[in-house]
Amino acid sequence: MNKKIISFLIAGLLLSGITLYVTFKNIPIPELVDYLKSVNYWWVIPAVVIALMSFLIRVVRWRLLLNPVKKTGFWSAYHPLMIGFMINCVLPGRVGELARPAIFYKNERVAFSKVLATVGAERVFDVVVLLLSFVFVLTAVEISPTLDLVFGEYHLNKATLEMIAMTTLKLSLGLIACIFLVSLRQGRRFIKRVILGLPGLLFWAGGPFKENIREKVCTKLVHIIDNVAAGLDLLKNPKKVCLCLGLSFLVWAVAGVSYYVMAFGCPGIEISFLEMYTTMVILCFFISLPSVPGFWGLWEAGGVFGLLIFGVSAKEAAGFTLANHVFQMVPVIIAGLVSSVIIGINVVRVAYGDIDISDQAP
Repeated sequence: MNKKIISFLIAGLLLSGITLYVTFKNIPIPELVDYLKSVNYWWVIPAVVIALMSFLIRVVRWRLLLNPVKKTGFWSAYHPLMIGFMINCVLPGRVGELARPAIFYKNERVAFSKVLATVGAERVFDVVVLLLSFVFVLTAVEISPTLDLVFGEYHLNKATLEMIAMTTLKLSLGLIACIFLVSLRQGRRFIKRVILGLPGLLFWAGGPFKENIREKVCTKLVHIIDNVAAGLDLLKNPKKVCLCLGLSFLVWAVAGVSYYVMAFGCPGIEISFLEMYTTMVILCFFISLPSVPGFWGLWEAGGVFGLLIFGVSAKEAAGFTLANHVFQMVPVIIAGLVSSVIIGINVVRVAYGDIDISDQAP
């Protein structure tokens, strides 16, 4: 296990431990166990089927991004994608994002960097959709004016959520503007010059320190911009960009339906689809932080936090989030393992980068 993965694991353990403690410290374990026993688990079946449908839509979207690189069959894209998500569930550091293009490279002999660019473009679409969704749902759902969730010295109320929504809207517009600049060659050159010139602002620092910052931070940021730009360049047709954006909205809408259906079997979770979708978006923001494999702790904190906003009790929110977490994650792990067996991939070797990914392919 390399040092970067170990660092992610340590940071994730600390953050997950803290969030698990804060989330469950005021919930009696016997009451939580009783609640889990009261859940009607028959609703798990349609919830899991719908959740897996969202991954099938992801495959369709990824194939669209891959087409300029190589025309790809459904199963050729499906297996690497599911293995990548499976690895994200069982290992820290989201190494599945690198494993997916590595597997595709091994099977299809397409340059690793080009495939990685498509994964980066996917993530850009996901972030844009989640940010815009968060703004929309917070303006569309009804939040009680008397809402007051206390977290130590801090209070979360309707005014705070409205402020967060406006800040998120500004971030979304800024991100869209950055994507537009990155997609333009001149804009990309300008951004890269600015990034590489940032160490020069450290007038108090010596030359070696500035050069170290430029090499270890700025150069990596420039490389990320080049990868994202390469991914976006694959979609030169505006219609394809709109199609990818539409598929991204569909991915998250279907995922939200899965959460909503799961709630039918959970006592006390009587909220609207938009409220459940809002909870899912909040949960996604939480699990974007470093955590232990499977996002334990942050997933629960995000789910409970979102449900509390809509008047669900802490016990019921914690019970639903725990059950939903298990049944959202386990099927992905099983599907990824099945895919790894079908295509004969050693998941451990791929996860730890033990595959030659030098761009020798045409």
